[in-house]
Amino acid sequence: MNTSEVVADAFGRVQEEVHAAVEGLTADELAFRPDGEANSIAWLVWHLTRVQDDHVADAAGLDQVWTGQGWAGRFALAFGDEETGYGHTSQQVAAVRDVSAEQLRGYYDAVHEQTMAFVRGLDDPALDRVVDERWTPHVTLGVRLISVIADDLQHAGQAAYVRGLLKRR
Repeated sequence: MNTSEVVADAFGRVQEEVHAAVEGLTADELAFRPDGEANSIAWLVWHLTRVQDDHVADAAGLDQVWTGQGWAGRFALAFGDEETGYGHTSQQVAAVRDVSAEQLRGYYDAVHEQTMAFVRGLDDPALDRVVDERWTPHVTLGVRLISVIADDLQHAGQAAYVRGLLKRR
């Protein structure tokens, strides 16, 4: 397995988990929050997708799928187009509702497609390219991709947990 295959496999696992988390749920079920401060499945999946879209598009020098392919308009959330969910309040989490499993899956799949097109062309030296100088040490592409994968899998796992709570109520 080479570099691009390993990274592509990891993002493929994220896609599988996203699909499993939302499959067959209604908009009300996707908006379910175990308590008033908890994250919903809808918010978790929207957020992990926004972060992947934002970070990979930036590293690849591409437009974000959210704005470039019209997903912001399809979701019609009361957030600015640059919002990724980072630092959202409980009220902002609650605002991600009235979205369908098809919307969440569709947006994730569009981001996944753009991600795969980018990572399929990577080789070992590409991972050493600095993509963010705001941190010390500077963030390389390899570190950024692993960070996105780890964050995505953590949030997908949280969504799966909330789904389990929902189904057992």
